[in-house]
Amino acid sequence: MSKKLLFIFSFLITGCCSLLAQQIVKGKVTDENGAELPGVNVLIKGTAVGTATDAEGIYSLTVPADQATGGVIVFSFIGYLSEEVAINGQTTVDMRMIPDILTLGEVVVVGYGTQTKKDVTGAMVAVTNKEFNKGQNVTADQLIMGKVAGVQITSNGGAPGSGSQIRIRGGSSLNASNDPLIVIDGVPLDNDRTAGSPNPLSLINPDDIESFNILKDASATAIYGSRASNGVIIITTKKGKAGDKMQVHFSSQGSVSKVVKTLDVLSADEFRAVVGQYANAGDKTRLGTANTDWQDAIFRDAYTYDNNLSLSGAFKKIPYRLSVGRLSQEGILLSSKLERTSAALNLNPTFLDDHLKVNMSLKGLMTESQFADEAAIGTAASFDPTQPIRADYPAYDGYFEWIQGNGNPTGLAPRNPVSILSQQDGRADVKRSIGNLQLDYKLHFLPALRANLNMGYDISESDGTTTLPATMASVMLQGGTHNVYTQKKQNNLLDFYLNYVKELPGLHSKVDVTAGYSYQSFTTKNPASYTLSIQNEGDTLNRVEPVELKNVLVSFFGRLNYSFKDRYLLTATLRRDGSSRFSPDSRWGTFPSVALAWRIMDEPFMQDVKGLTDLKLRAGYGVTGQQDLGATSQGYYPYLARYVRSNAEASYLFGDTYIRTLRAQGYDFNIKWEETQSYNVGIDYEFLAGKVYGSVDYYQKKTKDLLAEIPLPAGSNLTNRLFTNVGEVENRGVEASVNVKAVERGKFAWDIGVNATYNKNEVLRLSKTANESSAGIEVGDIGGGVGNRIQIHTVGYAPYSFYVYKQVYNEQGAPLEGVYEDLTGDGEITADDKYRYHNPAPNVFLGFNTRLSYDRFTLSMVARASFRNYVYNNSAANAYFSNVSQSGYLVNISAAVYDTRFVGPNDANRQYSDHFVENASFLRMDNINLSYHVGKVVKEKLDVNVSATCQNVFVITNYSGLDPETSTGLTNSFYPRPRVFTLGLTLDF
Repeated sequence: MSKKLLFIFSFLITGCCSLLAQQIVKGKVTDENGAELPGVNVLIKGTAVGTATDAEGIYSLTVPADQATGGVIVFSFIGYLSEEVAINGQTTVDMRMIPDILTLGEVVVVGYGTQTKKDVTGAMVAVTNKEFNKGQNVTADQLIMGKVAGVQITSNGGAPGSGSQIRIRGGSSLNASNDPLIVIDGVPLDNDRTAGSPNPLSLINPDDIESFNILKDASATAIYGSRASNGVIIITTKKGKAGDKMQVHFSSQGSVSKVVKTLDVLSADEFRAVVGQYANAGDKTRLGTANTDWQDAIFRDAYTYDNNLSLSGAFKKIPYRLSVGRLSQEGILLSSKLERTSAALNLNPTFLDDHLKVNMSLKGLMTESQFADEAAIGTAASFDPTQPIRADYPAYDGYFEWIQGNGNPTGLAPRNPVSILSQQDGRADVKRSIGNLQLDYKLHFLPALRANLNMGYDISESDGTTTLPATMASVMLQGGTHNVYTQKKQNNLLDFYLNYVKELPGLHSKVDVTAGYSYQSFTTKNPASYTLSIQNEGDTLNRVEPVELKNVLVSFFGRLNYSFKDRYLLTATLRRDGSSRFSPDSRWGTFPSVALAWRIMDEPFMQDVKGLTDLKLRAGYGVTGQQDLGATSQGYYPYLARYVRSNAEASYLFGDTYIRTLRAQGYDFNIKWEETQSYNVGIDYEFLAGKVYGSVDYYQKKTKDLLAEIPLPAGSNLTNRLFTNVGEVENRGVEASVNVKAVERGKFAWDIGVNATYNKNEVLRLSKTANESSAGIEVGDIGGGVGNRIQIHTVGYAPYSFYVYKQVYNEQGAPLEGVYEDLTGDGEITADDKYRYHNPAPNVFLGFNTRLSYDRFTLSMVARASFRNYVYNNSAANAYFSNVSQSGYLVNISAAVYDTRFVGPNDANRQYSDHFVENASFLRMDNINLSYHVGKVVKEKLDVNVSATCQNVFVITNYSGLDPETSTGLTNSFYPRPRVFTLGLTLDF
């Protein structure tokens, strides 16, 4: 008995010692924003000991004695990077998980379906909402600016809701659209601007967007056929998730925008000195006594408020997300403002044992815009700084104006810019709704086959007015004017396709086949608009006739995805489109593509390669089209013979009656699609288990049957300029991206992303004949008279090359006034001495982004650089001393006159000097954001995050003008981009 007691006692002592030697480690696991992560696996490395976090992200792990000091805890969770922490006797280990961007992007959205990222054969990039730019992003395009190689996004200026020019691998056309196709939740949008809205993408609330999928090469875009030459951007909005409890998300931002820079013009004292030396005696007497900074007078600090609320989760078996948003954005230019109210609802239930998936998406939006006359920006730079803003001129509402002896305004004199902005009232109300219902049914008797029906719409209505009272100098003699316009647009969509996916184990193959039909109709109704006289009892000064435009696009499409041994991939697509904008003989186009990919990393001979964790080679070829003609000189249907009624100013008087004429217009019955042939070769790579990853692509795009407006000999085809198919344009280049997880250590993480693009654009042909001896097609209107153009399309050069004279300089490097090189050697300077000198498109552009996070703090930065983009400085080109003196008024000039010392108006070629075409290469710090995750408050139920952002932080450039970044290379009356300071608050519960 005593031996048994001794044995039991010894056993208990040993057990107790063992238990005492064990260690309990507790902690909390959160995501990068500090929200709890339930279900995270927490394991002791090299053992079977482990646990998982509970619903609050809490875990408790019993650590064996032999692991208490030398052991390592491994945290792992789907969609996040695995983390390892040495125990070293710790009893509390908290972990903040960092998203694995590669894993999150495993399923990507492509045309008419989805694919796993590893099976993608084309050039495409996915950007999720975790990677979006922070701060005041009023339009969707601002979210991804600088994020994607090969995608150049240039904002059109700083006006409220102002859009951007988006170019994917350069422009493929000269006169037709170069904008990519935008698809929102399966509904392709019409890129034509809605009247009263500055930008189609300003009519979408960025807070509702989940991700962008950008399709860049033809093998990825050809499934969209006739609209895919410029790439495709697929936008997916946020949705609820099955099984989730209701989550409430509220975000609020307040911003102040400030003017960064104004044009450098003569001060009042400098202006008096120049007028005193160079003006005639009569004009010297016109000098005033004021010292007015007109640019300072028209700009202001502007305030923006943006609030968004969303509810998401699942009601029984119906996932939902409901959101509302309200934006109020002032512009830095007086009187400009945008107010936007938005709402969105997404429902995503499944029925019939998950065989039927339903996606219903509804988005509604209203905007109220107040437009400022942006011409006032140029006027402010040229208005006499010695004159006051206000004067004793009751007829002009107390504003100073240049007037004649009889009190009427001086004919060609500039108008008071403050008066323009204060008195002119331009307003527009726009209502828009985008929605679709998508039914995806997996057949019960054949689960490999799915039928997908998508019915969508995009409807907008706009009403606008522009009122100029009789106290404005520009309309005083007309008694003031009131313009009224309306517009209705409707886009209806019907898509149906079948998708068959089958694994063939015996053949080590997988087949994914899609075949479908698409019908989309576009209708634009522009009722008659009027310009009325205010004082003369509403007399009609001008009437624009009503117009109704219709276009139908019918399509048949198919796609084959084939995988062999999960390593050798093939994608082939075919689409046939018919558009009513072309004649019956040219209406239909066929657009094929094929792409191959080789997952080299999965080959047996690569398994022993250390460090390299993924490698895929891609190659593709395809043909895409262009049917977005935009506005043409031959109207909406350029193949139709038609007559056009003249406006009221072009009437003939017969007796007491004015008769308006009907004029025959030029047309081209054989006009057809542009076609773009594209080649792409690329490599996707990953090193060090995802710590370094990216891609490199070479591409070539050649557009033939180019849609362009060309000059014709007088008297031919009833017009002197004809919109027709002519010539070829080519883009070729290299793009690369690299992303580095530089540091991942405990609570500290540092990510770096860089993308670079080299692109060369060249006109290959501009004629239907083999004779290419003509100078080219002149474009790019500038001031100084009607028909003054400074850019040209010429074979062998980039589109929009500057067409200028070669300036001659003295030994000190100063330009000699009126002296240019005689390139023809004939002893005189003529138009034949012009040459092609650079162009606005950069050769190379870069994007740089980085994110550093430590504990609850996150700092992110985004910068962009552009090299060898050239800009024509229109303000400097008009700077010569005697220009201050005009007929009955004075005008200010650019301070650049002190660099050139140009004096007289007798040089007719001055505006065309290459001296004013400047290298506008730049480095712009777009965005710096600092956020702090406060954590859970109010009984641990309310999650709080605060942030501060500065946008348009600085620009480094040698360009002497207002802003080096412009989409056209011309800078007349450019609305400057402000510097924006934003404070943000986010609440989740």
